[in-house]
Amino acid sequence: MPQYRIGQVADVLGVSADTVRRWVDAGKLPAERTAGGQRLIDGAELARFVSSPSHEIEGLRVQSTRNHLTGIVTRVARDGVAAQVELQAGPFRMVSLMTREAADDLGLEPGMLAVASVKSTSVMIELPSTP
Repeated sequence: MPQYRIGQVADVLGVSADTVRRWVDAGKLPAERTAGGQRLIDGAELARFVSSPSHEIEGLRVQSTRNHLTGIVTRVARDGVAAQVELQAGPFRMVSLMTREAADDLGLEPGMLAVASVKSTSVMIELPSTP
């Protein structure tokens, strides 16, 4: 399973490294220390953290460059022909439907970094509800 440094997690989630350190120090995000003292976060634990509905991840911001959103794979559901892949990119949950063959070729599993490329011919804008 992949492991990520504090800075990598911060980049993926669009937060500062200090924010990730605070999450680790508070026990919200488990991390292991290397012999050199560097903290590493297991990819599967990161996937659980960002997809957990039990808490809101404070301080997340969107980082998008030309409709490419880097995030962490939180779920891969495969059947005989298709695969549904969920990706948490900052505060956004992205869902992609693709062939099982494509998901297998990419080796997609929860905890991996991936990039969602978004192309849309139709975008709807709504106003948020007011309290």
